[in-house]
Formats: sequence, C-alpha cells, structure tokens
Amino acid sequence: MTAYSGTERKLVLAFDVGTTYSGISYSILDPGEIPDIKGVNRYPGQEHAGGDSKIPTVIYYDTDGKVCAVGAEATSEEMVDEASENDWYKAEWFKMHLRPNNPAARRGNLPPLPPNKTVVEVMGDYMRYLHHCAKIYIQDTHPGGIALWESLANNVNFVLSHPNGWEGAQQAQMRRAAILGGLVSNEDAGARIRFVTEGEPSLHFCVQNGLFVQSGGGVLIVDAGGGTIDLSAYSEKSSSEYEEIAPAQCHLMGSITVTQNAHTFIRDQLEGSKYADVVDHITECFDKGTKLRFKGADEPAFIKFGTPKDRDVDLGIRSGQLRLKGVDVASFFNPSVQCIIQAIVEMRQASLEPISHVFLVGGFGASDYLFSQLKQALERLGLDFCRPDTHLSKAVADGAISFYTDHIVSVRVSKRIYGCKCDTIYDPNDAEHMLRASKVYADLSNKAHLSKFFDVILPKNEQVSEKKEFRKWYREDHPELPIQFIITAGILCYQGRKPDPQWLDVDSDDYSTFCTVTAHIPKTCAVTQRAPGSGKLYYTVSYSIVLAFGLTELQAQVAWWEKGKEKRGPARIMYDDV
Repeated sequence: MTAYSGTERKLVLAFDVGTTYSGISYSILDPGEIPDIKGVNRYPGQEHAGGDSKIPTVIYYDTDGKVCAVGAEATSEEMVDEASENDWYKAEWFKMHLRPNNPAARRGNLPPLPPNKTVVEVMGDYMRYLHHCAKIYIQDTHPGGIALWESLANNVNFVLSHPNGWEGAQQAQMRRAAILGGLVSNEDAGARIRFVTEGEPSLHFCVQNGLFVQSGGGVLIVDAGGGTIDLSAYSEKSSSEYEEIAPAQCHLMGSITVTQNAHTFIRDQLEGSKYADVVDHITECFDKGTKLRFKGADEPAFIKFGTPKDRDVDLGIRSGQLRLKGVDVASFFNPSVQCIIQAIVEMRQASLEPISHVFLVGGFGASDYLFSQLKQALERLGLDFCRPDTHLSKAVADGAISFYTDHIVSVRVSKRIYGCKCDTIYDPNDAEHMLRASKVYADLSNKAHLSKFFDVILPKNEQVSEKKEFRKWYREDHPELPIQFIITAGILCYQGRKPDPQWLDVDSDDYSTFCTVTAHIPKTCAVTQRAPGSGKLYYTVSYSIVLAFGLTELQAQVAWWEKGKEKRGPARIMYDDV
C-alpha cells in the first residue's frame, strides 16, 4: 500500500451493507503516511464481550414507522419478544429490493418492506445507524477520540460497495439513502461518496493479504455473500496495477438461497403437523447453526430448535432436534454450487487472458461444504482454487478502503453493448434499409432518413481504461433558433445475442434504457441552413455526448463545435428507476 498523497487529514468510512450482515472499515488518512485500515469490531447488543466485525442487516419499526432496534440489538431474544408483543415490522434482506429491474435479477421471493417505507428510506435508516456505530467506536478506541472525531466529522468520505450487477440506477438510490441517513448533504454527496463493485475490493483484499498471482496470469475472484455471488477476473500487469479481463458477473444465488430452499423443504415435511407453525423458527435455527456446520452429504444434519420434550419420530424430531438427511441438505446448496461453477466456466471462455487461479471470499465462502464442492469441481477443470486464511467476511469493507487509497485497477471490461437511438440517412443499396423503405421520411434538409437505428457507443467485452472516452457525434435540425439548445440523449443497453445490433425493431425486448443524459448547448453553436427547394431557413446543431465508462461510476459531458474549436459543458445523468 502506498502513502496517502492528499494534502489534508481525512477520515474514510467504507460501508459494506450486506443482505444478511454488514460491516464497517475505516482509515484516518494523514498526508505522506501509509494508511492503516481498521475495522469497527464492537457494536451495541453483541453477545460476545469482545464484539464482532459484522452485525445483522435487520431493522425493527413500530407501527408509526419509527426505528426501534437495529443490527445485533434487533436479534436479541428480549427484542424479538418485544417486537412480537407490539406488532413491530421487521425489515430484513431489504438491500435486495434495490436489485435491477430485469427478469434475471428478480428471481426468488423477498420479505416485504415495512408499510409506507421505501427501500431508500430503510437503507437510509440503516446507514444512519452504521455511521453512529462508527462514531462511537472511533471515539471509544482512539486516544482523545471525541476531539479526534470532531476534527474529522466535516471531512468524512464514504465508500459504498454494491454487487457487480448493480449500476447507475442502484448507485443513485444508495446516494439518496446516504443523504436521507444524514451521512452527507445533497450538495456534497457527489464529492464525498464513491461507489465500487464488490469484486474490486475483493481483489484489493486478496492483494493486501499476500495472495500470489504470477505476473501475466489471470485470477478469478468469487465473492460469495448473503444475497449475491459476484465474480470478477483480473490480470496483474505490475505490482501495483491490475486489469479486468472478463465481464464481471452477479448472480442472486447467495447464502439466502440455501436458507430459502431449506425453508421450502422443512415446510413441506412438517405440513399438517403441530410443528407447522414453527417452520420459520426452525429455518432460522438452520440458518444460524446447521447451515454453517454442514460438511457433506454422507452425514445427517440436525437442527436444534426446541426442548427435550419436542419429539415426533415419524417427522425425524427427537429431543428438540429435527434430523435431515445429508443429501437433502446438500440439495439446498447445489443450485448455488452449480451456478458458481457455470459462471466460472463462462468467464474463462470470455476472458481476454487465460485464468489459472480462483479465490473464494465473502461470508458464504466460509462454508466448508461450499468450499469443498467448488474445490473438487474446479480442480478437475485444472484450476488452482483456494480461500484466504483470514476473515473472509471483511474482504469487501477492508478492500473498499484500499480501493479508495490505492486504486490498483486501471482497466475494466464492459458487460453489455451500449448505444443511442438515432436516425440514419437512408441507403437504397443497403438490404436492411430496403426492408424499411416504407418508413422513410424527409427531414428539414429534405434528405431521406430512417428512424430507430441503434448506434453502438461501447461494444460488449471491451477493455476500458479509466481515462478513455466514448463518444459519437449527432446532429439536430431545428426550424427556429431557441435561447439555448436542450439536448436529451437516451443511453440504451442491449442484452441480446447479436454481436452487432443495429435496429431497435429487431429483438426489441433485448433493449432497455440504461440512463438519460441531458445538457444545455448555447445557441451560438448553431449553423444556419437553407432547405433545398423550399428555401426555408432552419438551424443545425452538432454535438457529442462524451461518456467515461472506465470508472466505477458513469460520467458524462456534452461537447460541441463553436468557431472551429471544441467546447465542453456538464451533462446530467438520470436513471428511470430513481
């Protein structure tokens, strides 16, 4: 890790808001000093006296929508009883309500949000709690902690991690949640919040923990978390520079999938019995104990949920324990195992360089059964497979701090094809144009045009450096000269099978709006034209939407020509899901 190059002291907080558990890492950055990454290891309500690095991602709300308990405090027996007596609403797995609005991301059933609460509001309340926990921990553990916090409180930067499959729309909602949670103001949210996909901090974590990858070789990192499985592939170019070599993947096959499968199995097995009413409790006991201890299909598994008086031999219940066959428990894991193996095979095929190593991190990665199944399958494929001998659940939070300070990934790979809807000049010699001859129209210049053309800006599976810009020039004709030109460009993404899509009327369901870019251009850039034949005046403006895809968050500008020189201005990015 290199020394901090900034000119003033600042505090960086990394929030890893997970589906089931969340954690915080932080670093106090001093100019010229090598950053020291620390974790918040003590939270209110934890059972262990020494604390732990993660807390449950759970919030209880009362019937008026007021926060009553969060994190470890919300899972104590006393709090669960109080919640039941007062009809409080439990918010859990709420992070997954932010997931992209596409069929692949909508698999599975999620617990509903509390009444009259949006996912942004719930996320904001949880971030507020994490911020408070970080404040108390720093004040209590550092010499002169209260004065230290007060000196840094107005210069705190945040790194928020999210699954590989999330993009601008989800980032915008997380930013809004941070504002609602009081972390930042609306005015400085853009400057003080940075986003990073979970695969990249995992790479930083592996590098910081000394995992060796031969220079020039490829490594694939599997971050197995509560809600998602995130896969990223990188190649080492030097001791401090890595490049992404395959499109990252994200699958909703995290550890909650195992719990959901267990719930379905237990519900069906106990249906019609007196234990049918406690299926949720038994499933929770499985999630907290049996799932973590499970080793293999050749031995039975036991779920301790009741007292010695609970007994029903026909159902497999003795002394308050439900006995399950090992093969049945293995079947709960198998969809996640097969998903990971298939994703690794796909990423090897798509990779720009050979991949020889696979590293497993994340809370779900601590499962010995998951590890053993993956190791057996991947070694048959000739892959070297291992997991770091350290706290796997801290990989994202710790790695996010390292991402902020070192930023070792210089090139990323595009996951989809991006482009714009536009009109194109009609070519009577082009077969595709001839098929659409009935849709030809004449513009203000009396030239024949076709609409619904897809102009590719960024192809899929292309390596993109952080500084590389992508742009296309477009022209608009206006019958009158406005005070200023308002440019609106919809950025579309194509997720179909065609390598070079061109028309929006083909495979139309495979196109979706990624974002909308708006900008203002001065009227001084307009060129006065006269239409052939009619002689009517009209005004033409040529502009380019300049996009930077190489960062962890999309950036945009607008460019235009004026008096022979290119000029630029700011552009606003808007997302439909926000």
